[in-house]
Formats: sequence, C-alpha cells, structure tokens
Amino acid sequence: MKYITFQTSSDLETRQIGYKIAQILPNGSVVALLGDLGAGKTTLVRGVANGLNIREVVQSPTFNIMKIYLKGDRPLIHIDAYRLNDVNTDIGLEEYIGYENGLTMIEWPLFIEKLLPKDTIYIELIHDGEDKRTIKISSDNLTLLEALKNA
Repeated sequence: MKYITFQTSSDLETRQIGYKIAQILPNGSVVALLGDLGAGKTTLVRGVANGLNIREVVQSPTFNIMKIYLKGDRPLIHIDAYRLNDVNTDIGLEEYIGYENGLTMIEWPLFIEKLLPKDTIYIELIHDGEDKRTIKISSDNLTLLEALKNA
C-alpha cells in the first residue's frame, strides 16, 4: 500500500483536506479514519461534508453509531464504530459501507475491520500538538493518491 502525507496547522486546513477528498473520491469509496481521540477525524469528515455541499452540522456519531447525510451532491455515510468493540457487528452496517451513490467515512474502523472492503482507503490523523496534524492517506490506488497530491 502506498501513501501520501499532508501537514495541517489549523482545523480549517484539516477541513480543506477533507474538501479535496470529497472532490476526488468516486462513489462507493470507503475511508477508514485512524487516530486517537482529538486527532481530527470528525474535523476531516466535516471538510468532506462541505465538499459534498452538505449544509447540516456534522457531529461524531459516537452514540448513534451512524449518521447519514442525504442533502448534498452525494450521500455521506458517517460511522463511528468505537462503541462496537467486543460487540456483534451484525447490525446491518454492511448495507451502508461502500454505499454505491456516496462516500462512507468510518471512525474507529478496527472494531469492524471484517466489514471493510479490500479497496478501503486509510487515513491516519496524528495530533502533533496545538492545532497541528499529520494526515497520512494510504491506498493501493496510485491514481487516486496522485490526484489527491495534486489537488
């Protein structure tokens, strides 16, 4: 798997990376978001939502597990699997992961790893202090990585 790395120094810059991701990823894409609490996963998803022209307030679906945003250019499926640790994941999530007409963003994907498709894009967010982040995007799709790099 190949990767590209971005450095951001504000929430705005992290959201801008999310915006670019929304512009480039094709329908059906699944993005697994890795990072500690406070690393910026939901902030990145807010940028993706903005890139899809979703005007609803995007919040982490920790207690809901999943939120679906339909009022934009394409649907956004936002899953937070944190509460699914040691839980039977046969709750219907597979119907939404890789939703063919939109994008699926999954926080804490390791808790539902068996549900992730082989072509999942991995984005690791590392909190480097204050508002600084390192964002590492990994994929086997070199064309996609090149497009993100040049966006």
